[in-house]
Amino acid sequence: MKASYLDDLIHRVTVNSSDKYTHYLFVAEKNGVVAGAAIASQFLKENFMFIDYIASSKKNPSRGIGAALYSRIKEQSLLNKSIGIFLECETIERRFCASDEEQKQNKIRLNFYQRFGATQLKNSLYEKERGDKSSLHLLFDNNHKSKLDLKTSQKVIRAILVSHTTKKCSNAYINEVVSSLSRSCFEEVTKFNPHPQTQSTFNQKDVPNDQKIPVTVNPLHKIHHVKDKGYVESPIRVDAILSELKKMDFFEYIKSKKYPDSHITEVHSPDYYKFLKEICEFVGTKTFYPDVFPIRNRARMPVSLEAKAGYYCMDTYSPLNQNAFLASRAAVDCALTAADQVIAGENISYALVRPPGHHAERKFFGGFCYLNSTAIAAHHLSKHGRVAILDVDYHHGNGQQNIFYERDDVLTISIHGHPEHAYPHFTGFKEETGAKKGRGFNINYPLDITIDGAGYLKTLRLAIAEIQKFDPVYCVIALGLDTAKGDPTGTWKLLSRDFEENGRLVGALKKPTLVIQEGGYKTQVLGINAKHFFQGLMAGYYQP
Repeated sequence: MKASYLDDLIHRVTVNSSDKYTHYLFVAEKNGVVAGAAIASQFLKENFMFIDYIASSKKNPSRGIGAALYSRIKEQSLLNKSIGIFLECETIERRFCASDEEQKQNKIRLNFYQRFGATQLKNSLYEKERGDKSSLHLLFDNNHKSKLDLKTSQKVIRAILVSHTTKKCSNAYINEVVSSLSRSCFEEVTKFNPHPQTQSTFNQKDVPNDQKIPVTVNPLHKIHHVKDKGYVESPIRVDAILSELKKMDFFEYIKSKKYPDSHITEVHSPDYYKFLKEICEFVGTKTFYPDVFPIRNRARMPVSLEAKAGYYCMDTYSPLNQNAFLASRAAVDCALTAADQVIAGENISYALVRPPGHHAERKFFGGFCYLNSTAIAAHHLSKHGRVAILDVDYHHGNGQQNIFYERDDVLTISIHGHPEHAYPHFTGFKEETGAKKGRGFNINYPLDITIDGAGYLKTLRLAIAEIQKFDPVYCVIALGLDTAKGDPTGTWKLLSRDFEENGRLVGALKKPTLVIQEGGYKTQVLGINAKHFFQGLMAGYYQP
């Protein structure tokens, strides 16, 4: 890339306001080495893609790199539902070429784009010499479907020329070129029918590999299966979600890694973690429910493990056994693996885990939760930048609130049923806003007993505005789907279309996002609602 061209490109990308353009940088890698790159922009008002630059590395020549990059831009153009792709190509007219070799290379480049279905616009003054003594061809790839009328063409070409520097394209030049356009300029474009081998095979239901969401599924979730009557936190929850997600092309499934206990004891009290491990080993395959609850502000720490269970527990329906610990510990590994995917550069990752974790506080368990995977992953991410946690479960995310209450580097937000009628009853009030350094960094939205999708969306917009104000490096979504109509643990009435709209709003933040599964117990619609949430999340994140 010529230095002057690079300066111009940087100027356009950095100066042009985001309400006019979305800029894309695509990088092709081979064995960890950059083999090529492309820079493209979506013109939002006129709805077209423009390729600023595309090239393969001279150090790693490959005939397929340029084709792969162009195909990827074409995929993005289809995802954006744009009218097509425009690009400028250096002229093949000899008087504008520095040498015969440069003219030869320009012809090769022009032929390359034409093989992919791009056609050269003719019979206009677009190729007239510019202020910087250059001349460029304009090519248009209509995605094999769009027709370009004269009025649209004039708007598009004016937008392209205006995006250049005034030194290169003066207002007088722009007006002269636009005035020279006629319907005959585009006859070849509208009639062009590329060879079948050059047509894009992209299906809009497909997702490019670099946009697929890495998913970690807790491999031990099924061993935690309490069959007691009324215990709704069962393995079928994950199965129901997976059955729907596997119908989509949004995901790639990866194995979780093993992480040291220090990730947990940085978040949970070491004494609590030691107790949890010991009590679950002690109970073994039987199931034990705490039934003695010392008054914590008066009682000494009990001696026996059984009595300690009541000290550390918040309720009477969080059973303990060896599998509860093993499954919870594996869920933490899944969440940390998914967090590392985001740290490594993924835009979205998903930890599909159970048991859930958001009710587990620094030293207490309850609400089916033993280890707070969401908080542990958020703390891990916080070592690399500020984090916002948005808990959309029907029940208050008391665990995150308790753990981060005095911190200002992690914003905790929870939208939940009012504690007057919803578990856990003792936290989640609006006036709980944080303490010390964390004052103002904990936000609760306790809502009425009956809420529909429209009412929920109003509150979600408030939460999104708070996240934008905080401007985190990472977002963590505690994805509770128990806000759905008919969920046995909730009272709200959200439908699949509501989950999609909620996902779209979260995705529009365009922040690296980690999603961790929390509640959701109406298994008939659990997977459908998860699918719609991710459809919205992807649309919000990737579409302009």
